[in-house]
Amino acid sequence: DEAIGSGLRDCSHIEEMLRLATAEPSAEFSGAIKRLLNIYHKSIKPMEQVFKYNELRQHEVTAGEITSKPMVLFLGPWSVGKSSMINYLLGLHGTPQELYTGAEPTTSEYTVIMHGERFRTIEGIVMAADSSRSFSPLEKFGQGFLERLVGIEMPHKLLERVTFVDTPGIIENRKQQERGYPYNDVCQWFIDRADLIFLVFDPTKLDVGGELEILFRQMKGRESQIRLILNKADSLSTQDLMRVYGALFWSMAPLVNVTEPPRVYVSSFWPQDYAPDTSRELFMKEEISLLEDLNQVVENQIENKIAFIRQHAIRVRIHALLVDRYLQTYYDKLGWFGDPYEVFQDVVNDPDKYYIFKSILAKSNVSKFDLPDKEAYQDFFGVNPISNFKQLSQHCSWTDGCLLEKIEKAISHELPALLSSVTKSSGAPAPAKACEEKPKNPWRKQ
Repeated sequence: DEAIGSGLRDCSHIEEMLRLATAEPSAEFSGAIKRLLNIYHKSIKPMEQVFKYNELRQHEVTAGEITSKPMVLFLGPWSVGKSSMINYLLGLHGTPQELYTGAEPTTSEYTVIMHGERFRTIEGIVMAADSSRSFSPLEKFGQGFLERLVGIEMPHKLLERVTFVDTPGIIENRKQQERGYPYNDVCQWFIDRADLIFLVFDPTKLDVGGELEILFRQMKGRESQIRLILNKADSLSTQDLMRVYGALFWSMAPLVNVTEPPRVYVSSFWPQDYAPDTSRELFMKEEISLLEDLNQVVENQIENKIAFIRQHAIRVRIHALLVDRYLQTYYDKLGWFGDPYEVFQDVVNDPDKYYIFKSILAKSNVSKFDLPDKEAYQDFFGVNPISNFKQLSQHCSWTDGCLLEKIEKAISHELPALLSSVTKSSGAPAPAKACEEKPKNPWRKQ
């Protein structure tokens, strides 16, 4: 093979593993997406709008987002091989479309690589203005950010199934304001929407500092989507690599607050042949496992979207219940002669005194882990006066019923029923997010 003879690896297995030659999405898939859109617009969005949920979490769901392809997000320090990994998976090495890579921090932009009929680049301002895309909500992060957002379209079988997002490297000694846009808020937006998060490290410069710690806090609740990549693994001996693997887990332990640590892939994701006298068999097996993981996300995309919308609906419901509770407490305390401003400040600044959060836990089948921060409501009511809202009991009509009943029906019945019908028609087991068997530690392979 020419690739092997020229010091490059044979990459034909990528196409085989990702089944890129298979047919287009089925009619069942299109029908399920349509039903999901219908449930969202009928039962979830009205509650979202009435209680201004997007101003609490900066997370409104667009139709473009529901119909979009799965998103794979690449995060990590600078110069760890994020862009090289994308080049490798798409076979762009040595082509004019290749993403620029180098030893210095090279990616200062958020690059969205997606499918198109021909190769072209799209400015961030154009992407955000197009409401049919899933990126229109990014407009809220301002001009400074949109200048650093770029889209690349190209015809590619893998991009017909998935969208890649390359991000600026984490630079530990840089303050957020030096970036010129709200870096953490932008990262949160992409983290919330990613189906798979590849957190890439270079084993020769393992640096876990402040910016990375903040990122891990932002990934709370998304642990099942995180995959740690120990890239450039053939630049170390096996013994050193095992030491680095241990050091990585030691650094991550305080940051990843789950009993089951994220899956780690140890390999070298670029087209050059592995360095001599390194664990090439292990690296190849690891790469195959990662490709299987990526393929699973493509195969389970409709299940993952239903799970994402259901999770979103649960958060919207909790938010509505909390606003309702704040309102009820405010009116109870205001009475006939209370000072509205003083009562408002007292309730918002000290909700624990009135058991606002505890009463929601006691009465509404809500997990304490799903509750937002109390501080978030100080900011929320700072922008949205409490008197602007009506209580939940007033959001009912003879023709449409009650908003709370609708969203609860969607969470308890409609979305699980849609998930069940999709799972049956695909002949697949239960979806990956709901109950997946965790991959085993690569250093303990049989």
